[in-house]
Amino acid sequence: MANRPAPPRLVDVARAAGVSLATASRAMTGSAGVSAVVAAHVQAVANRIGYVPNSHARALAGGQSTIVGLIVHDVGDPYFGEIARGVLRETESRGYMALISQTERDPAAELARIRALRAHRVNSIVLAGSGYVDASTETDIAAEVRSFTNAGGRVAVIGRHHLPVDAVLPDNLSGGVTLMRHLLDLGHRRIGVLSGPPNLTTVEDRLAGLRLAIGAARLPWHTVPVVPGDFTREGGAAAAATLLNAHPDLTAVIALNDPMAVGALSWLLGSGHRVPDDISVAGFDDIPAAADVYPALTTIRLPMISMGRQALELVLKPSVSRPRRRRTPHELVPRASTAPPHP
Repeated sequence: MANRPAPPRLVDVARAAGVSLATASRAMTGSAGVSAVVAAHVQAVANRIGYVPNSHARALAGGQSTIVGLIVHDVGDPYFGEIARGVLRETESRGYMALISQTERDPAAELARIRALRAHRVNSIVLAGSGYVDASTETDIAAEVRSFTNAGGRVAVIGRHHLPVDAVLPDNLSGGVTLMRHLLDLGHRRIGVLSGPPNLTTVEDRLAGLRLAIGAARLPWHTVPVVPGDFTREGGAAAAATLLNAHPDLTAVIALNDPMAVGALSWLLGSGHRVPDDISVAGFDDIPAAADVYPALTTIRLPMISMGRQALELVLKPSVSRPRRRRTPHELVPRASTAPPHP
């Protein structure tokens, strides 16, 4: 088997261009001390012979990296897919690359991913996903983040965290108010909730919004059954089965994210329930599939792509004495899965 040819090195570029290694290096990095004519000549030679700069080696030499770390809870969740699209669009426009990893909502895995990115000389990290209700869950993560930022690294988060860094804050609480108010305005009074993992601040904030709307309508929150489950399609189906088997008289179900709502829809339709004739279903986030399921899903729209873009913008800004906060809007998207209850 023939040996593969070695990729061209910077010294090969210098030799082919007829310049010194130092001049070739300055020309390729855009540094001062090289005329525009010489720089263009060197870059043209590099393109011709197929030279690709080694950004990792450059980072090791200069302490700078053009790689941004993006840590998400679940790469299979469309919510994080849309956020990643926003991050990737912004990195591409700025000449950066993104290195994506997931934690499956495990704080220990989150800490390990941060440490791994630091080991790879990544200078900027975006944490996308909910924080944890119990601040002590993030104690080790907070210590690692402080160590990283004290060394010159930058971190931004999406969601409510107990971390001293810039944050993009989805409008979860107000979105919960709007969603519950929508069902109450339709005339529903027997409403159940599929809540997602109770240790997440996202779940806490969305539930708080639902509770506020129920209180404003002078209805007792304790009469609203809440069933936790995984933030997945399978989790939604399982939680819906538990909820409806215990409370068959419900006229509406709210799932605190869209994959759970899609799972609930699937279980309800498969169990002979008519949606929305027998029971209404609403979700949260407005993932791309929400408009395509049958019936199309009523949900709260969050600007997920914009959230990713804003987090990337924050993490590439210089640090400031007080963490910056960017709050997002929300929008009710009423579709065919919700309707007034039958008398």
